[in-house]
Amino acid sequence: MEFLGMDFSCVIGSLRDGKFPDKDCLLPLISKLLGYAIVAASTTVKVPQILKILKHKSVRGLSVVGFELEVIGYTIALAYCLHKGLPFSAYGELAFLLIQAIILVAVIYYFSQPVRTTTWIRALLYCAVAPTVLAGQIDPLLFEALYASQHAIFLFARIPQIWENFSVSSDGNKMGEQWCSRSYDGGAGGGNGNGVVVVVELVEVVK
Repeated sequence: MEFLGMDFSCVIGSLRDGKFPDKDCLLPLISKLLGYAIVAASTTVKVPQILKILKHKSVRGLSVVGFELEVIGYTIALAYCLHKGLPFSAYGELAFLLIQAIILVAVIYYFSQPVRTTTWIRALLYCAVAPTVLAGQIDPLLFEALYASQHAIFLFARIPQIWENFSVSSDGNKMGEQWCSRSYDGGAGGGNGNGVVVVVELVEVVK
């Protein structure tokens, strides 16, 4: 019995025989279930922040560069997982986080009128390069270098937001503060084919 790439036959067979499934049977199933749980949880991670921006119709206190770097980081991580042929449970959260990050950046652009020419250039450059990266049509060594750099990209994505928070903290009218903590299991799954990305985001909006 198989569902979404998860084989339940071993567990069901053991239970029918009145035995507790052994670890070789149970652990892969638990790993898959946890993977899909993370994917499910990731589908709404950024929705509260998007709704807050739409409610306040303001992006004061938010750094567009920081969120653009997040989009780049998610794109690289997702492309690498696709290139390695990992199961959906290992990278599905990246797909949903990327979609939400792109929507968030678009909302920030909308409420940041007029958008600077340099911002449009960055957006167009991403649209031109991202499909090639996601398709894996780049040099393998460059691909590995890009994947290795994603941790630094997510780190540097925090710096513009921290500076933005510092810049507006004196007037007591911040739009928001975002603190993100990420833990990556190497994407390639440490050899077991099950990369896990755990994302915890706390979004606080202060009027």
